[in-house]
Amino acid sequence: MKTFANVNARDVQQAVTLSQRARRDGGTVAFAGAGSDLLALVKERIVKPDVLINLKTIKGLDQVASASGGGVNIGGLITLDALSRHPAIRRDYAVLAEAAESVATPQIRNFGTLAGNVCQRPWCWYFRNGFPCYKAGGNQCFSATGENQFHAIFGGGPSYIVHPSDTATALVALDAKFRVVGPASERTVPAAEFFILLKQDAARENALANDEVLASIQLPAAPPGTRSTYHKVLDREAWTHAVVSAAVVLEMDHDTCRAARIVLGGVAPIPWRVPDAERLLVGQRITPELAAKASAAALAGAAPLKKNAYKVPLTKEVVQRTVLGLATRA
Repeated sequence: MKTFANVNARDVQQAVTLSQRARRDGGTVAFAGAGSDLLALVKERIVKPDVLINLKTIKGLDQVASASGGGVNIGGLITLDALSRHPAIRRDYAVLAEAAESVATPQIRNFGTLAGNVCQRPWCWYFRNGFPCYKAGGNQCFSATGENQFHAIFGGGPSYIVHPSDTATALVALDAKFRVVGPASERTVPAAEFFILLKQDAARENALANDEVLASIQLPAAPPGTRSTYHKVLDREAWTHAVVSAAVVLEMDHDTCRAARIVLGGVAPIPWRVPDAERLLVGQRITPELAAKASAAALAGAAPLKKNAYKVPLTKEVVQRTVLGLATRA
């Protein structure tokens, strides 16, 4: 492992200023919250920082607070465990609480952060094992014709990684907004625009510049009648990512759906929203037949690779069961 300098930041602005200064001096920089993914990347020599900027020394970024216009603000350094157990999140944003409590193992949830989970790098075995693929700065995707059992069936090319974050899928379904802080200013990015397809930039997964930090996340107020849930299918019981997942948010008026958001995880390089399926539900009473039609619409355009075609019927079943179960929940 390469030696590096550790710097503790007192606030987000100082963190990005320190990053800018180190880069200006020719150094490479990494930001660390809990650092669980970063540590693995450093050990695997994918990331080789000269300066590591510790964000855990910043006070106040691990809280959930009411937002002035309604909804809540969530600090990026809140642990996944604390997020999953927070009363307001469990009550009004169940899909996010359930996604957070599904991540990895209890030990990791106890120190892993929301921002870290959202911004983690892909877990494709080619990328993580030193292959010169697109994600590592190379010019090919080895999974396209290789071992692609867990790779993308939507939005693939030139790389076929899937986005690994459970909470990212839930945040897109909740129409969250991300507060991003850089050296000169801060900006607000809708969750749906934060994650980028590989056609835009094969080396990146999100819109963060090298010297920007995801500081906090704002969730809008949940309209009356809102129900939400997160369903995740694993290939083993713990310490793994979704083979397929679905984050579903429904606004219900008794048994009629007023609005719907369905976002898939484990199937694309970004959290994958399926608006055609959502439109079928709006203004309708959700029956088993309608849920089946919506699930079929959700898989329109799927393009599986040689070894992951099983994801098509699996995803269809996940969407159908999750939508129907949520709509008929007492």
